[in-house]
Formats: sequence, C-alpha cells, structure tokens
Amino acid sequence: MFAFLLTMTLIFWRPKGINEAIPATLGAILVFLSGSVSITDLGEIGSKVSGAAITIISTMVMALALESFGFFHWVAAKLLIATKNSGIRLFWLTNLLCFLMTLFLNNDGSILITTPILIMAFKNIGLKSHQKIPYLISGAIIATASSAAIGVSNIVNLISLEIIGLDLYLQTAMMFVPATLGLIFLTCLLFITFYNNLPKTIPMNTNQYNQIQFNSLHPLQFKPDKVLLKKQSRFLILVVLFIIFVRISLFVASYFGISISLVSVLCSIVLLGWRWYVLKINPIDMFKKTPWHILVFAFNMYVIIFGLNNIGLTDVLTDFLEPIVSTSLLHASLIMGTLTAVLSNLFNNHPALMIGTLALTDMGLDPLTVKTIYLANIIGSDIGSLLLPIGTLASLIWMHILRQNNVKITWKQYISVTILTIPSAMFFTLICLYYWIKLVFY
Repeated sequence: MFAFLLTMTLIFWRPKGINEAIPATLGAILVFLSGSVSITDLGEIGSKVSGAAITIISTMVMALALESFGFFHWVAAKLLIATKNSGIRLFWLTNLLCFLMTLFLNNDGSILITTPILIMAFKNIGLKSHQKIPYLISGAIIATASSAAIGVSNIVNLISLEIIGLDLYLQTAMMFVPATLGLIFLTCLLFITFYNNLPKTIPMNTNQYNQIQFNSLHPLQFKPDKVLLKKQSRFLILVVLFIIFVRISLFVASYFGISISLVSVLCSIVLLGWRWYVLKINPIDMFKKTPWHILVFAFNMYVIIFGLNNIGLTDVLTDFLEPIVSTSLLHASLIMGTLTAVLSNLFNNHPALMIGTLALTDMGLDPLTVKTIYLANIIGSDIGSLLLPIGTLASLIWMHILRQNNVKITWKQYISVTILTIPSAMFFTLICLYYWIKLVFY
C-alpha cells in the first residue's frame, strides 16, 4: 500500500517535471522487493499488458507520422474555416474534432495533438484569454470521455479487456451506442454551461481565411500557392481514408480473432513507409519520438495493482460488493460505475479501473453480468473520472500543456464546470448502457 500511495503522490506532484513512468517504476520495484509479486506474476502481467501497450504505441506512431504530413494543422484550418465566423459553431466543431481524434487515435494522443493546435488557432483568430476557456475545457473533457466509446482508444481499457476476456468487437457493440449518447448529452450540458461565455461571432475576414489555409501547408512539401493547396488537400483526404481503414481493420481483426496489436503495428509500418516515400523522412526518427514510456508506465502500474491484489485488497472489495451487485444489474452498474469514478478522482483512473476489474473477476457472476458491470466501470473510469483534473493521465497531460503555453485555467474554473456536467452525464450513460444491454443482448 505504501508503494501505491508513494507512486500516486509522485505522479500527481511530478517534481521537476519527471515522466510518470519513473514513479511507476519506483513503486513496482518496491512491490517486487516486498515479495507481493513473484517472477511468475511478472510474466503474467507482461502477457496482459504487452498487447495493449503495443497497440497504443503503434497508434501514437501513426499520430506522429500524421503530424509530419501537416495533417493536424490542415484539420485545424478546415475547422476554423467551417465556423463561418460563428463562435457557437466553433464550440460544436471543436468538440467534434476532439471526439474524432480520440475515436481514430487515442485519448492521450488527442490531448497531446489538439490542445497546442487549438491554442495556436484561437490565438491567430484573436480570441481573448477568457474566451478560449470554454473551448479548451470542453475539448479536453470530450477528448478524454470519448475513449469510453471504443476500448482501443485507451490503454487501461485495453488491458482490462484482456483481463475480462472481452474482445474489441463485442465491447464496441455493447458500448458504442450508450457511450455516444452519453457524449452527446455531456456536450449539450457543456454548451448550456458555457453558452453565456461563448463569443457569438468571430471577427475573421477573407484574407484571414486564406492565411489560415496557407499556414496549414507543411513546409517540407508545400508552399503558399492555391494550386498546391488543392494538391495537399487531395493528398490529406487520402490520409483520412487510410486512418478510417486502419480503425475498421482493428474491428475486423477482433471479429476474426486476429491480434489487433499485430494489425496496429502493420498499419503503422505502412504509414511510415508512405511518409518516407512522400516526405523522404527515414522511419528511424520514430525510434526517438515514440513514447516508449507508455509501455513502462502500464507494466509497472499493473505490477503495483497486482501486488495490492495479492495482499488481499480486491478480496475485501469483492466481499463488500458481491452482495450488492448480485441483486440488480442496474443497481450494480450504477454502484460500480460510481465507485470507479470516486477511486479515479482520488487515485487516477488507471489504478482505479484495474482494481475494479480484478475485483469483478472474483465475484463468480455470469459472463454477461461481468461484461456489463465492467463496461459500467469503464464509464466511471473514462467519464466520471473527469470531475477533478487529476482523474486521468490525459487530464494531467492537458494541464501540463496549458502551463507550457501560458494558458491559465484554475482548478476552480475547471471544477465549476465539471460539477454541473460530469455526474449527470455519467449516470445518464450508465442508464443508457443498462437499457441498451437489456434491449439487444438479453
């Protein structure tokens, strides 16, 4: 328990900006030295974590390759042009962008890529500091919450899928509809909350629109010319189609029992080869840019949680929760989702979901009930965790990016929004999940 508390304290505190993998490694070493985890356990942990980590890392590699193409600046330019001078339209399009980025990449990648680009775009169109806040907070919330819709958008979701024995195809069939309804409801709540603070018009003229388009051109390949602008747009549309193909291929692979991590690696290799051909950039540069620490962080966090499981923590949770979850599936979903949300806001959603998942596997419930309650845990982990800005790793990354760009959003400003939106959206999504499962799968 000491190793767990020390690790979470260092992750939240991040003295001298240390990477989150360092405290996770320190905690894992302490757990191993204490004897709570054996060599055999480490092998089991590696088998459960490796596939999920490889899938997420492959997705991050694809995101870095897309950045080399100038893809994200192009998307941001198209978004601003599509607003047609409307601050209201900008709100909905910003949240749609963040949803799609998480859906086709992952939540951490969405935060890492969209936040700096949105900050830059809002600065270019002359938004004042207080006018940026609704877009940045709502975008971060939607980007993170969107990972509930499909398991492949979040590494901890993928690890838990492995523990439960639920494939990506079935998880999406059970979760996508209720999670998407929950996201729509959440976005509407955010819109109502921010409505009075949204600029109704954005003072942009035709010259600014053209400049935005030209600024989106990537310097390695294109120059500010209308003909080349069209050429780049056609090329990047092909890139969009490829990314859609990649996402679809993961579900096809899951349906036929093919390793999704293998498919992810192959697709990232294809995209890197394409980048090499178009931009003449050797793929070797990706070895330096790839966030390998994700693999280290995921493995070591699971070592710590496995140690807690071995010393009896999940047994205590199982004994307490089993009588509750056995009475009613709706009550079980609401209670487990809420518990996971509370633990996520206290300790971060990575350990919270892992603990909840391990406890769930020991309750002796029927397979459909286990899967439903697991999905309720996902809702608590991915949506309920957003009540505080320390509930998810993506939120911590978002806060760090804001500080780097001298954008000040206080805890008070953040919580004044989430207290009005997150609990309602979480319970709405949990109820949607129950009735969707009851309608389709019973």
